[in-house]
Amino acid sequence: MRPEAAFAIPGDLSTRTGGYIYERRLLETLPEIGQPTRHVALIPSWPHPTPEAEADLAAKLDALPRGMALILDGLVFGSMDTAVLAAQDRPVIAMLHHPLGLEAGLPAERAAALIARERANLAHAAHVVVPSPHTRDILVAQFGVRAEDISIALPGFDRPAPAPAPAPRAVPPLVLSVGIICERKGHDVLLRALASLAHLDWQAAIVGMTHDESVRRSLLALRGALGLEDRVRFTGVIPQEELDTLYRSARVFALATRYEGYGMVLSEAQMHGLPVVSCAVGAVPRTVPEGSGLLVPPADVPAFAAALEAMLRDDAEHARIAAGSAAQGAALPHWTDTAAVMRAALDRVRAGA
Repeated sequence: MRPEAAFAIPGDLSTRTGGYIYERRLLETLPEIGQPTRHVALIPSWPHPTPEAEADLAAKLDALPRGMALILDGLVFGSMDTAVLAAQDRPVIAMLHHPLGLEAGLPAERAAALIARERANLAHAAHVVVPSPHTRDILVAQFGVRAEDISIALPGFDRPAPAPAPAPRAVPPLVLSVGIICERKGHDVLLRALASLAHLDWQAAIVGMTHDESVRRSLLALRGALGLEDRVRFTGVIPQEELDTLYRSARVFALATRYEGYGMVLSEAQMHGLPVVSCAVGAVPRTVPEGSGLLVPPADVPAFAAALEAMLRDDAEHARIAAGSAAQGAALPHWTDTAAVMRAALDRVRAGA
């Protein structure tokens, strides 16, 4: 049996965001494929740690057996004190979804500080695991990490449970968006695009937890100013069964994101055979290749509206894109594939140590 590893993750593992789903399923699956892994639960204030969170991290890392390989969640790795990281007497794997300083909406000074800290911390990583080729390319080009020191562990996907009966498509046609409420997800662009299509018959649902309360308030105000209260609903977090029903009844999936290190919800939409309308930014073009969706420049309201209109009005084009999306969804990896990449990275750093 392989030696036990530790995986340090801040916050609640049941949080319904792509990053938390990825790390929870990875933590669950590693033991299933022969890699014992303990969860080191950390205070959830990262990447803006309180003094209590920093002390909690230092204490819990000190309590680990000497030499035990450690996987560090990117929210922690990219913002922790470099001296604490450098003092670790163990191989450390950085699990980076995307560089923290690239988060949309950050003040320039804060973004620069996060980028500088992450670059310094990467010098102390024995290996880096990322969810997409795009994130690897950024780390090589902008952070000086060698390509051979990075492994790509594409997210795995649990296939949707079979529906008890074929779900009828929603009437009027449903535009579904799934993404946490923050500036990066571009829900403001989606609202403005939908407002320009008020002459068409549609309804919309935006599903996701609130990450930034000020963004939520501004989105609700924008929805009111655009006269969309009766056509667009914000659901918050909903049970998976309810979300699956929305996927099955929707006509199109839309996410006007400003950046994605992977974009797991895009792949979830593909597993349901939904045509995807999103933005050609970050990892999205690789996640949604040509023929499985329509991609437009980020923050381009007219282009996003035109793509939505095509999926709402052109049945032949809708069917073509939906078929490509379903094919892409059928080829997605499983969590055992993702965990196997991390297991290999652990084997590598132990051998190097």
